[in-house]
Amino acid sequence: MHNPGTPTPERFPAGERFAAGAQYIAGRLTKGTSGRTHAVVDPATGEEVYGYELAAAADVDAAVAAARAAFPGWSGATPGERSDALHRFAAVLADRAEDLARAESLQCGKPLKLTREFDVPGTIDNTAFFAGAARHLQGQSAGEYSGDHTSYVRREPIGVVGSIAPWNYPLQMAAWKILPAIAAGNTIVLKPAELTPLTSLLFAQAATDAGIPDGVVNIVTGTGKEAGEHLVGHPDVAMTSFTGSTAVGRRVAEIATATVKRLHLELGGKAPFVVFDDADLEAAVHGAVAGALINTGQDCTAATRAYVQRPLYDAFVERTAALMETVRLGDPFAPGTDLGPLISHAQRDRVAAFVDRARGYARVVTGGEAPGEGLKDGAYYRPTLVADAAQDSEIVQSEIFGPVLVVLPFDGDDEGLALANDTPYGLAASAWTRDVYRAGRATREIKAGCVWVNDHIPIISEMPHGGYKASGFGKDMSAYSFEEYTQIKHVMYDNTAVARKDWHRTIFGDR
Repeated sequence: MHNPGTPTPERFPAGERFAAGAQYIAGRLTKGTSGRTHAVVDPATGEEVYGYELAAAADVDAAVAAARAAFPGWSGATPGERSDALHRFAAVLADRAEDLARAESLQCGKPLKLTREFDVPGTIDNTAFFAGAARHLQGQSAGEYSGDHTSYVRREPIGVVGSIAPWNYPLQMAAWKILPAIAAGNTIVLKPAELTPLTSLLFAQAATDAGIPDGVVNIVTGTGKEAGEHLVGHPDVAMTSFTGSTAVGRRVAEIATATVKRLHLELGGKAPFVVFDDADLEAAVHGAVAGALINTGQDCTAATRAYVQRPLYDAFVERTAALMETVRLGDPFAPGTDLGPLISHAQRDRVAAFVDRARGYARVVTGGEAPGEGLKDGAYYRPTLVADAAQDSEIVQSEIFGPVLVVLPFDGDDEGLALANDTPYGLAASAWTRDVYRAGRATREIKAGCVWVNDHIPIISEMPHGGYKASGFGKDMSAYSFEEYTQIKHVMYDNTAVARKDWHRTIFGDR
């Protein structure tokens, strides 16, 4: 391993910023105190690019203490002051866009064109959105609802928020968790995945450089077992926001319940992609390939189950396989690369095991293997299309989190929609049809937090993202997310002394 705090400079020119460590507490980078080190590995090459000391429970305590100390001043700032700070934050991020894009590509294996055109611009847009939202923290107007008493509702910040982000979109997940929390006046401690801390740390440094006070945004980089569980269970943390697998989400909920925290969970997905027989076949094929392979399939909203009405089924399978075979795997920093590696060799092996087991009960149409010479050192896996699996099979029901699309036929509309709903998950879905009535029915009946029509995967800052069923609860992005990070207070006061005496007399009699 590289010496902790010594980043590899070749593809990461901003790496020198991390020489002081991978914890960001009270506006300063520091080293973790666990006594154990971890490496950020470039999944395209298998090379270690940055080593750092992991956080211990004591580092979590220090970060929570910093956030708690910063809370009175930040929550007491006017909405306009918080908005101005977030606008400056967006400008700093825009100035550092290339550093952010390169760091995200390096630690995740994402093609640089994806981080430049999607991850980083989306993060900057999200920051600008919440800069505006900060000025719209609204309660309810005053009114007389009970005799001579006036009532109104206040929305107030909750306190210290403890958030845990995954490795698949580390920059965007940091933004989705930090921005609505601090726009509403809270302070935050974020634990990024230990595989991918670099852009979260850059994000926090940009917040400080934009004038957001020390302690408002803190980062602790440690394991889920040590740092994550301690953060969720911390008595001074008032709310927990977690994005990750459903299995780990259950553990987070169990720990948070002990201290009766506000809880926000964005968990797994197994998005259906429903193609009716009147759909534009070419559009659906291109949508399926893009929707299934975005971020090498490591996306909880990725298209994973394509249900195609029988008249289009054979043509859809044939054309989707042909299009997948044109996708170019390669170096994430090369201009011609369409698809990078998975996050790690362990994740690649997990995906391959799903496909290998499926060979016993389904047909692997294309892919189903790691590429050979030239990419063998990276965690690459070919785009894979699996057909003719049973609805109750593992590859249809379980979240794979890789570049694998499963295709099944259906006959009537009732069957197609029933199959779409037939998993524990409900994060996202899409319906492909030229019929407005079919589209309307699909958007009503598919049980998911987002249903696209004739598209799959786009998101925007103004609209909410979050799931149904085992995909969790709570929303990211949008004004709905902003409200998640507030608590509601009813204020009521007596307009007249007479009313107060009458109420006293009703309870205690004439004394």
